[in-house]
Amino acid sequence: MNISDCSGTAPLDNAPAMNGALIAMSGGVDSSVAAFLTVKRGFECIGSMMKLFSNEDIGETDESRERKCCSLEDAEDARAVAHKLGIPFYVFNFAADFKKQVIERFIETYKNCQTPNPCINCNRYLKFERLLNRARELDKEYIVTGHYARIEYNQASQRYLLKKGMDLSKDQSYVLYAMTQEQLKYTLFPLGGLNKSEVREIALEHGFINAKKRDSQDICFVQSGGYADFIRQYTGEDFAKGRFTDKSGNDLGEHKGIIHYTVGQRKGLGLTSEKPLYVCSLCPDNNTVVVGTEAELYAKVLIARDINIIPFKKIESPLKVRAKIRYNQSEQPAVVRQIDSDTLRLEFDSPQRAVTKGQAAVLYDGDTVIGGGTISEVHAF
Repeated sequence: MNISDCSGTAPLDNAPAMNGALIAMSGGVDSSVAAFLTVKRGFECIGSMMKLFSNEDIGETDESRERKCCSLEDAEDARAVAHKLGIPFYVFNFAADFKKQVIERFIETYKNCQTPNPCINCNRYLKFERLLNRARELDKEYIVTGHYARIEYNQASQRYLLKKGMDLSKDQSYVLYAMTQEQLKYTLFPLGGLNKSEVREIALEHGFINAKKRDSQDICFVQSGGYADFIRQYTGEDFAKGRFTDKSGNDLGEHKGIIHYTVGQRKGLGLTSEKPLYVCSLCPDNNTVVVGTEAELYAKVLIARDINIIPFKKIESPLKVRAKIRYNQSEQPAVVRQIDSDTLRLEFDSPQRAVTKGQAAVLYDGDTVIGGGTISEVHAF
């Protein structure tokens, strides 16, 4: 079956508005327009913002948060839009959950010499779990976010499908692959069929205070000093210096601490070589950073665990897909096999550069998300 050909219905068009919605509002233009469209559709709405941390907790000042999200200014912008729309607005303190499910996972992943994607965990454990539970406590059936993605219900399979946003330049389906059937059923993405330019036009037309506001960038809780500085400051731990080696085990010099390096990194190594050197792998057992030429960065096979499959319960036989191993990568042809209930083996048609443990491998059939998992092993062939 070609999943991308399945007909379906979009939940926003068919959801009973009388049941109400809790809207996640970040203070940005996207969630503000999502709120507007949901109110316009006739839903009884509550606007909300998740307080995930205080600046002092992560060693930041307001001045250092110009490009970040969840600031006091963001909260005031969200409140202003909610007031304009005539809906209540609340701030929910989810800091304890965020610390456990996002920050501590982020730190532990780096300490294990992998590269995490905290936005996926934030979506998985906060927006579509904790916030959905809060919606039910408030007698609201749905949650609404400003993600550029679509949800459709397939009558034949009786399952909800996650699809790319129509604006492919803003598509966020990659960071949503972990959504369960329950979460898909009770989530609305009003921006899924819109382009970013249309979203800004709606905000300008209705006089939203954040109509021209820049999109937030970077990891929201990491200050400008970088993730390694954040981890040292947050944990109070020092990370020992170690050795650079090549793939044959030859010693090439001293590194400044293994958490400072990620697979594919070239700059900041401080090594002299006739050819450019890149980080090929990180070895926590002996505190070694293995470097090599760009050609040595490529791998063809990966194992992903902690998986989620969306259009069906499991992948019964080898399936041709297109896969992404990082958010900004273009999709690449591959064959996926499900090894067991929580493991996928993905073999690309051609070797891929800098496949990185800890990142998500997300699988597509056309514009439909098959699912994905966290990369745990990487093999050349």
